Amino acid sequence: MKGKSLAWVLSAALAGTALSGMAQAEEKFVTIGTGGQTGVYYVAGQSICRFLNRGSAEHGIKCNAPASGGGVANVNGIRSGEFNFGIMQSDHQFKALNGAAPFEAEGAMDDIRAVFSLQSEVFTVLARRSANIASFDDLKGKRVNVGNPGSGQRDTLEEIMAVKGWDRSAFALAAELKPAEQASALGDNNIDAMTYFVGHPNGAIQEATTTTDAVLVPVTGAEIDKLLAEKSYYTKADIPGGLYRGNDQPTPSIGGKAVLSTSAKADPEVVYQLVKSVFDNIDRFKRLHPAFADLKEEDMIKVGLTAPLHEGAERYYKERGWL
Repeated sequence: MKGKSLAWVLSAALAGTALSGMAQAEEKFVTIGTGGQTGVYYVAGQSICRFLNRGSAEHGIKCNAPASGGGVANVNGIRSGEFNFGIMQSDHQFKALNGAAPFEAEGAMDDIRAVFSLQSEVFTVLARRSANIASFDDLKGKRVNVGNPGSGQRDTLEEIMAVKGWDRSAFALAAELKPAEQASALGDNNIDAMTYFVGHPNGAIQEATTTTDAVLVPVTGAEIDKLLAEKSYYTKADIPGGLYRGNDQPTPSIGGKAVLSTSAKADPEVVYQLVKSVFDNIDRFKRLHPAFADLKEEDMIKVGLTAPLHEGAERYYKERGWL
């Protein structure tokens, strides 16, 4: 009898080990490309992972969201398989789908898919008050951070420069600092102006305006109107007044939406569970950053989605009766 009992215990232990091995084999790991740690993309990615990971015992999906080079880098990361998802500007989703600059060398990314949109973003120029930069044209001859390669700010700035007929020689210095490096460079008088395509309020802009006498610069004029007419993925946008010290009035510029994107090759169940984890907790999600406060479900599933919806996201939206 003891032999039989021992055999049963060993059999059960082996079965448990096998089941544990199966559970581990079924675990799925996903990575979301975000942006610099001072930006809203990073908070968004971390927040999405937070809710997805809460349900990992049920669905077996584990999520991480490291800092990355930004929107363009996230497109390339999805293309290469480095990232399963990536946060980017709505115009980068459009450009990737159509193989437009800065993705012309790689060609059209026919399989890029939209998941949902996030906060509105505004192309932001912040200058030291002592630099006497009152308009975008005043950046000529100044020391300007054009942004790190692969960032949304860099790509948008280059589009603006193109309609103005400028190249980098227009600036006394064209720095390539990452978002986290900009505020200190402005405060140390190493640059006259910084650029950022970001949701507001933003930590880096907050830091820069707190430590430096700095002003937000309007991005307006005939060439900007021409850009808006030619590029439907941009819209007129304002940075609200009163968000930052010394900037009490709204500042006009151009903007778009941040979007979460993936590939058509992504597992529909993984996409479904990610979307479900966010929308089932949308009120909590909106409290994780001031830029998320005005998010509306009906906008998130339509506005700014310049690529087709992924089937996993579509399944959830249909279940909710939204599509």
